[in-house]
Amino acid sequence: MSSAKQMGQFERHLSWWVMGCILIGILLGKSAPTFFQWIGELKLAAVNLPLAALIWLMIIPMLIKVDFSAMREVFGHAKGIAVTLVINWLVKPFTMALLAWVFIRHLFSPWLPAAQIDSYIAGLILLAAAPCTAMVFVWSHLCEGEPRFTLSQVALNDTIMLFAFAPIVALLLGLSSLSVPWQTLWVSVLLYIVVPLIISQCLRRWLLAQGEQAFASAQKTIQPFSMAALLLTLVLLFAFQGEQVLKQPMIIALLAVPILIQVYFNALLAYWLNKQFKVAHCVAGPSALIGASNFFELAVATAIALFGFNSGAALATVVGVLIEVPVMLTIVTLVNRSKHWYESK
Repeated sequence: MSSAKQMGQFERHLSWWVMGCILIGILLGKSAPTFFQWIGELKLAAVNLPLAALIWLMIIPMLIKVDFSAMREVFGHAKGIAVTLVINWLVKPFTMALLAWVFIRHLFSPWLPAAQIDSYIAGLILLAAAPCTAMVFVWSHLCEGEPRFTLSQVALNDTIMLFAFAPIVALLLGLSSLSVPWQTLWVSVLLYIVVPLIISQCLRRWLLAQGEQAFASAQKTIQPFSMAALLLTLVLLFAFQGEQVLKQPMIIALLAVPILIQVYFNALLAYWLNKQFKVAHCVAGPSALIGASNFFELAVATAIALFGFNSGAALATVVGVLIEVPVMLTIVTLVNRSKHWYESK
């Protein structure tokens, strides 16, 4: 069965949905600018309330899938776990900061608005600072990955994210000469990681207590809310970003370049390292995919909390959403087709 047929309708066409939201957001922003300015001002302690509600609706249904008891499987796949952790937390954020500095600060700067360059770099750093927690289940399934490895890796990454996300972002933004208040970063961690995790795990326990069938049925019921929240968030973003995109449409293509390089580099590095350590292919595949993918929901939310709806940082994180599915599908194809090479001596 092809990858496209195994994916859900929404995931299969995610890039097209995103492009549709770009067009709708730009049109709405042009036709009703006062309304969107009013939405942008609905804040409490510098947190945009409509956005916070949308992010919760987006993240909580995804986090319900995470089983933290699966972390007991970590030692059963120690080499694969170690490779993925190194890529996720010691390689990916720092290579993205370097690529952003090379491409955005220098090579592409003549074609980018000077006032937004720092913000673009910040958005790219935010995009790479946290590994994906939801779509990786889809990618793992498509490459016939070991499900217990995927579950344990995601649970472990979510735990590390609670403590490492803010310090890594602050460090890399500081090295890029961008000042970000620690208080705002920790508020973002609290709002968009800690609280959704607590709510999702309480819901998970309650639903599982009703039985496995009730749990599966509830997941199918709430999943459309997550999808709708993602699409509405993108509409809001481009209602604010529309003017900038219309003036310089090449911005999205230029921002995509460092993201593409970073994703392929980290995926191939993780895959190669797993081969060197003689890790089974069913673990190496999801390891490479988890190492390459990004928690774009958290990146979008944090970028808006730190820099605002109409910032370059918010736009940079949305570019990550735009290219997520086609890029990851190419990596899935590469992993599947190279299985013979991987398992050769």
